[in-house]
Amino acid sequence: MNNHLIKVFNITGPCNSSDHYLLPVLPRQMEVDSLIEGKYYFVLHAPRQSGKTTYLKALTEQINKKGDFYALYCSLESLQGVNDRKEGIDLLYDQLLTSFDLTSIKKLNNLPNNYKSPRDYAYTSKIRLFFNYICNNSDKDIILFFDEADCLSPDPLITFLRQIRLGYNNRSDENSKFPRTIALVGLRDIRDYLVHVRPEEESTGVASPFNIKQEALTLANFTQDEIGTLYRQHTEASGQIFEDSAIERAWYWSEGQPWLVNALAYRAIVTIFKNDYSKTVTADIVEQAAKEVILSRPTHLDSVMERLKEPRVRRVIDSVIVGAVKWDTSKMTAEDIQYVQDLGLLKREDAVYRPANPIYGEIIIRKLTQPIELGMPVNLRVKWTDGRTLLMTELLKAFQRYWEENAEMLGKPDNISEATPHLVCFAFMQRILNSGVDKLQREYALGKMRLDICAEYKGVSYPVELKRQDKFTDNEMTKSLNQLRTYMDKCGAKEGWLVIFDINWDKKFEEKITWKTIEYNNSTIHIVGC
Repeated sequence: MNNHLIKVFNITGPCNSSDHYLLPVLPRQMEVDSLIEGKYYFVLHAPRQSGKTTYLKALTEQINKKGDFYALYCSLESLQGVNDRKEGIDLLYDQLLTSFDLTSIKKLNNLPNNYKSPRDYAYTSKIRLFFNYICNNSDKDIILFFDEADCLSPDPLITFLRQIRLGYNNRSDENSKFPRTIALVGLRDIRDYLVHVRPEEESTGVASPFNIKQEALTLANFTQDEIGTLYRQHTEASGQIFEDSAIERAWYWSEGQPWLVNALAYRAIVTIFKNDYSKTVTADIVEQAAKEVILSRPTHLDSVMERLKEPRVRRVIDSVIVGAVKWDTSKMTAEDIQYVQDLGLLKREDAVYRPANPIYGEIIIRKLTQPIELGMPVNLRVKWTDGRTLLMTELLKAFQRYWEENAEMLGKPDNISEATPHLVCFAFMQRILNSGVDKLQREYALGKMRLDICAEYKGVSYPVELKRQDKFTDNEMTKSLNQLRTYMDKCGAKEGWLVIFDINWDKKFEEKITWKTIEYNNSTIHIVGC
């Protein structure tokens, strides 16, 4: 699939709630322009909150202003969960009529007025015949953008696509005109989606207009330079300066995810500075904005993270959390991983799967550890510092005691999540360290074979690596020590902690709870058995 990059962004609020700073659409729609010019049908897919709807509405308005064609935007979001073919097609038809009613183009408003009652046609041909009618009676070619197209359940979707195929194949007939261009827009490539949901006999046919490889487009995240361009638009409008280091930190936290790029700027300008444009946005301000976004968990982020309740999403995320070197094909498939990527939760980089950006990484862990943390005793709220250093050894010994007392309540052999030990450790450290530690960072990724935590206190780093005993091979201990030693070098630490969970429930905890301190390559490493 070609990754055509089409990006649009909208930041509201910094100067005035009605102001819109829009990265130019036209330079990013050359592929769409050529597809429309060639009368092609295409798919546009991207994760949630990546600007699809904003882009489609801006594109629809642009096409209509230019005047060569009529463009219509239609959202199919309300059809989610409708499995019956006839009901789905009937509701899709109603959405089409609503879109014609709502468009500002008067000639489009009037087009369906003399159309025969939909009851006169079978649902298997209703949409095709309606398209024939409006195109035969329009003085210009019509372009249709269907947003949230993958909300359609498999049966209605297949019926809809079959009608598009038939109309597309016959549109050269003078009496069977059909839309010039149709775009299906959603989280996933519709063609990939159909491969996984349709029975073999339900094929839409090899002549489907959506089977052409070059016609699948995707919305890409912003680059660091584009974030700078966007923020400088605010500078030009208000005089407020974004330092280069602030742009770098916005890139680090968001990795260009459009909603997050907007949220970081909004937090800095509106929430932190209260629209005082005389104040310069620095790297520290962006750091504060990122923490506020993580802790406040806006509606958008909560809705994305609700996907963690889906079993196949959770299985993939668990494997990422534990740093598995590869996925367990008995529990999940490559399609499951692709689905989580399509949701925008994960990204793949150098054969390693990791959270799509650091903000998502933090919120994923906080979402999964919240119920565990809420169940912890109130007296765990202790500052494990002496005012100068972080007492990590004492903290992890306390965790050993907590794990011994609570492990079997938190999960049994038959139902324990692969990531449960790691999540309990996260929750314990988060509950305690939030009371005074400067920073708590996590690095985790499927294919990386490790999960690292680094607490920072008064400029000193305290690296911890988590492992599971059942994942160990004969040389795993040496490999783990080398990995931790490398991570210690990365964060400038001379002391590190390797926590190894043994989830053999037939083994007594007296055998599991161990502590060993060794000197390894000119550093001190504590091997913590749990």
